[in-house]
Amino acid sequence: MLKIGVLVSGNGSNLQAIIDKIEAGEIQAEISIVISDREEAFALKRAARHGIENRYIEPGSFNSKREYEEKLVQLFREKEVDLVVMAGFMRILGPYFIGEYRQRIMNIHPSLLPAFPGLRPQLQALEHGVKVSGCTVHFADEGMDTGPIILQGVVPVLDDDTEESLSGRILEKEHELYPEAIRLYSEGRLKIEGRKVRIL
Repeated sequence: MLKIGVLVSGNGSNLQAIIDKIEAGEIQAEISIVISDREEAFALKRAARHGIENRYIEPGSFNSKREYEEKLVQLFREKEVDLVVMAGFMRILGPYFIGEYRQRIMNIHPSLLPAFPGLRPQLQALEHGVKVSGCTVHFADEGMDTGPIILQGVVPVLDDDTEESLSGRILEKEHELYPEAIRLYSEGRLKIEGRKVRIL
């Protein structure tokens, strides 16, 4: 059974979508632990409601980013985590963590990468005048939103869209896409070949 460790910073709606699919039997996996870098993250409450171990680890209590990441890796190892899932985790993971879980870290980003990486991609999309946007599930590497792409989902950009309305439409798509990517991984159906991820 695939064991998942989840990194969160906020509301945790993607975490909820994943939990729901696991509990429905659609993903053969278990979430071993949820870790947040923010004490007030609602995602921790979501985990607790489902009996999932959850921890707040304060980055500022460590002398360096490396020490913080060593703590994360230690906790994930104790829980025998196979796959790390970033679900609204607002930190860029460093080379140490990436190295420990290379090609075993997933992230979701609310744009059609490589377009609009970084912060507020929905606003970037609106300001650029694109006609479609969406979300991308990818394997994380040392760059910002640059790793091999697993799945992408497309939503229309409407003439009267605001950052909020577009974000909401993309988020609905995220809730479909992220569990699907994890399901494919759990079934051993993702093969990374350079920059490409083949679905077997």
